[in-house]
Parts: sequence; structure tokens; C-alpha cells
Amino acid sequence: MEKIIAASRNSHKIREMNAITKAMGITVISRDEAGVPPIEIVEDGQTFEENSYKKASVISRMTGCAAIADDSGLMVDCLDGAPGVYSARFAGEDCDDSRNNEKLLRMMEGVPYSKRTARFVSVITVVFADGSSVSSRGECRGHILTELHGENGFGYDPLFVPEGYDQTFAEISADEKNRISHRAKALAGLRDLLENREATHE
Repeated sequence: MEKIIAASRNSHKIREMNAITKAMGITVISRDEAGVPPIEIVEDGQTFEENSYKKASVISRMTGCAAIADDSGLMVDCLDGAPGVYSARFAGEDCDDSRNNEKLLRMMEGVPYSKRTARFVSVITVVFADGSSVSSRGECRGHILTELHGENGFGYDPLFVPEGYDQTFAEISADEKNRISHRAKALAGLRDLLENREATHE
């Protein structure tokens, strides 16, 4: 398996996936490259696992090829796990990263640093042409700052400081982020699952 179609249209996510999957000999190609129509997949699952599987299965059925989907988000402890599966649309359906971050900061106003714990979660699923699938979950714990720091990354990266660091995801290098992130951990787990699957099919 050399190419997998990404269910996501998020170029940032695809770039991060490829930076990690290339070591596995796998290239993640975009939906546009694969000629998939620009359909909107409704993410109505209650968990990252449900949304990840739904996105990958829809694209796999449409193309007859293996498809990969990442569903990820930020879970803040003092907000009972919010924004969670609604991370991308936290401030509304037509919101952007800036408005999402503004809402998060507003809701956490006055919360001391010790209570600003959070974790990024990523669930990555591959659905194969035969309908079978594998799924892996990764988490990265840290704290939420009171203001934005850094110009790299995307989403909530400028607010999130991973454990053991004094810089946000938007300040550390892309290589470093791809080594410690929730997505990196999910992909590492996925690599093991794919290797086991190949071994059992030999």
C-alpha cells in the first residue's frame, strides 16, 4: 500500500500526516488529487472515533480505495472536555481559528494556570477497499495559555503548551511538533496496526 486518500481537505493535517507516514512508505494524497467530488461529510458522531471512521468509510466507498481520516480536537479539563469533537466549529459553523481561540480564552477567563490543563486528541482511521478498518488514538497533554504565542501551526496551537515544554505548538518547529503531537502518537500506533495487518495477510 503506497497511497491512501485523505478524507480531510485540511492541507495542514495532510501535510502533518505525510511528514510522518513517509517513513512507512505511505503517501497520503488529497481528495482533490484523487478526483473525489467536493462533498461535505457531516461529522455528527459523539466521539472522535465515530467521526474518524465515518469520514474514512465514506471516501473509501466512493473511490474503492483505502482512505484515511483524522478526527482531532482539544479537550479542556475545566470545560468538562469542551470543545472536544466541536473544536473546529467551536465558535459557530462559519467560524475560523481566530474566533475559536477568542471564545476559548473568554470561557477560561480567570482560570489559574494550574487549572488550565488540557489535551489534544487525534483518532486516525484507515478503511480499506474490502471494508475492513484499523483505528489508532493519540493524546498530548499540556496547558492553555491566556494569550496567543507563535505564528506556526494552526487551530489552537498558539494557546497550547505541551507538557515538558515552555513554548506553544505554534512556537516549536514543525519537526518537533510532528515528533510529540497527538497526531504523531496516533500515526505511530497506526503504523504498528498496519504492520501487523500486513504480517497476517502474508
